[in-house]
Amino acid sequence: MSKRRVFFYVQHLLGIGHLARASRIAKALSADGFDVTMVTGGAPVPGFPGEGLATIALPPVTAGDKGFSGLSDADGNPVTDAFQQHRKNLLIEALHASKPDVVIIEAFPFGRRQMRFELLPLLDAIAAMEPRPLVATSLRDILQERVKPGRAEETVDLVKAHFDLVLVHGDPAFARLEETFPLAGEIAEKVAYTGLVAPPPPAEANEIFDIVVSAGGGAVGKELISAALGAAMMLPKALRWCIVTGPNLPQSDFDDLAAAAPNGVSLFRFRQDFAGLLAGARLSVSQAGYNTVCDILRAGCGSLLIPFTAGGETEQSTRAERLERLGLAGVLPEEGITSDRLARDIEAMLARPKPKIPPLDLTGAASTATILREELQQRKVRPSRSA
Repeated sequence: MSKRRVFFYVQHLLGIGHLARASRIAKALSADGFDVTMVTGGAPVPGFPGEGLATIALPPVTAGDKGFSGLSDADGNPVTDAFQQHRKNLLIEALHASKPDVVIIEAFPFGRRQMRFELLPLLDAIAAMEPRPLVATSLRDILQERVKPGRAEETVDLVKAHFDLVLVHGDPAFARLEETFPLAGEIAEKVAYTGLVAPPPPAEANEIFDIVVSAGGGAVGKELISAALGAAMMLPKALRWCIVTGPNLPQSDFDDLAAAAPNGVSLFRFRQDFAGLLAGARLSVSQAGYNTVCDILRAGCGSLLIPFTAGGETEQSTRAERLERLGLAGVLPEEGITSDRLARDIEAMLARPKPKIPPLDLTGAASTATILREELQQRKVRPSRSA
């Protein structure tokens, strides 16, 4: 029997979180026997989507600013109508060439509205296919809450018209979709919780650090890294620091930070063994993005979270506050990042006992494969739910 084919669209705009989560899921799908083609639309990131996955890279676009108010091409220029038309054509050509059994669209229609110019035509093209593929949206557990009037209703209409499944990559014991998307009840029959998309238990890292500081993709992490270098100079010199800047930090900024790093501080752009480093660390200092938090929960280390809030973003603050209430993290507001404050908070966190991680479901990647396989089997005996 031939493998079931998956066409997986993911667009990262500022950080690499969307791409990293999608890559973990795609790897699990491949391990489960699916033939996965990943379609990426952001700037290239070394190491992603990962070995063994077929990849189609569309001409990249990035966020025009931290508030996600526009799109820019690889040279930083605003995208044109002709550019959008070209991307749309390439995307739909890739769909037809793939002949998928399953289409997964990361975030849309709950997010990535900037990409409607190609995703709405993609959905129309899928609807016209015979047989029509199973269509799922791949969604993190906590959504952006400050949205314009009418957008939630528009999202519900698109889900009802085009999607068979809403894959929520979370444990409902930690966060339920309706808590950040109040109209979730209108699409409840399509919602499936997969568990959190965490890495597998990590291998022991070759190096052990007391404090691991990370800035996600690095596009907006310079202030955190600078403050961490200052804090390292104020705290005991015996502490061993690992600072991971992220691949998107400009090279000139990386060079300046590396030159300023004191003894005892190791600076890296990226660590393939990041999850293992956390498992051996006493404390993680990071933003509160989905993937980093999953890494922390898997590792079981203490954490100090600095949620990203630029452009009115609420998702990371919501996640950090929930973890703080569970006693799993300390929280430092983004606007409060100074070397003095960071040093005080790190010192306080190091004095805490190691947190006890609750039994959250961390098997989201593998569970996604199981859910899709079961849904494909069900489609053999009943019509599609969006028919």
